[in-house]
Amino acid sequence: MVDTDRITGAAKEIGGKVQGAVGDLTGSRRDSVEGRAREAAGQAENLYGQAKDTVRDAAEHVADTARDIGGRIRETVGGLVGSDDVEDRARRAQGAAEDHFDRARRSVRRAADDASDYAEDAYERGARALRHGQGGVSGQVAEYPLASLLIAGAVGFGLGLLVSGTRD
Repeated sequence: MVDTDRITGAAKEIGGKVQGAVGDLTGSRRDSVEGRAREAAGQAENLYGQAKDTVRDAAEHVADTARDIGGRIRETVGGLVGSDDVEDRARRAQGAAEDHFDRARRSVRRAADDASDYAEDAYERGARALRHGQGGVSGQVAEYPLASLLIAGAVGFGLGLLVSGTRD
């Protein structure tokens, strides 16, 4: 299952690329910088979603493996009923397997928490940079409303051409 952060991050990343390209084409340094900031924030959110997916998959794999090992131990013990020594060793082996499973689960959770913290930090930094860039763009729009309107119209026209060109 794909994490929603991956989807929204990819959308923000594409929007940032478009905005940066429009800024490059129009010579607007602020639009170009803001677009790059949005692109970076989108990449960070996408990576955060990927990290969550990876950790979730790893945790499920560890849990499945531990269940499989536990089942095999129970089957083996069931086949050897009657020997106290064998049953005792099997119980100790099962206890050791459960200890290994618990350690593995804690390690995966720690790795997941660390990955989540790193991704969250990157996402927050990207969001701050985006908010900072948006403030600059808002000032540019207020200062040059006609130029901003023309740029928005050109972007809309370009997107319309892209969409209608891909249908054919």
